[in-house]
Amino acid sequence: MNRLNLITLGVKDMVESLRFYREGLGFEVIVYGEETNPDVIFFNNGGTKISLFPIDRLVKDINEANPPAIDNGFNGITLAYNGKSKEEVDQVFDLAKKAGAKIVKEPETVFWGGYSGYFQDPNGYYWEVAYGDMWQFDDNDMLIITNN
Repeated sequence: MNRLNLITLGVKDMVESLRFYREGLGFEVIVYGEETNPDVIFFNNGGTKISLFPIDRLVKDINEANPPAIDNGFNGITLAYNGKSKEEVDQVFDLAKKAGAKIVKEPETVFWGGYSGYFQDPNGYYWEVAYGDMWQFDDNDMLIITNN
């Protein structure tokens, strides 16, 4: 597990965040959904990718029954490891368990069609370990993000 593929920033206002990062800072972005109501925004940057996701949906993705409180240690950021198979996700989860991670959500089939789970590291940072059969990787095992 020696890579970081995706940093997701939970944001309160997707449209304002899109304007800030794309127009304000000049990031090249790929918007899934409509510009006036984006579902998710990916930055087409080199190396580790960044995404923006509505913070209220992000906390429910981590744990729908008991979402982390935004004002109680969860700052709207998750780190992601993107595997190339469900088995790889399970292997990384086994590794995390052995390392003493707190399992927040065991890997399961999720709303976007992939396979995903969450754990916390010893400092409380949330990691998503996920697989999607639609994903492609470059020669450096970095996620390739393109328009639909």
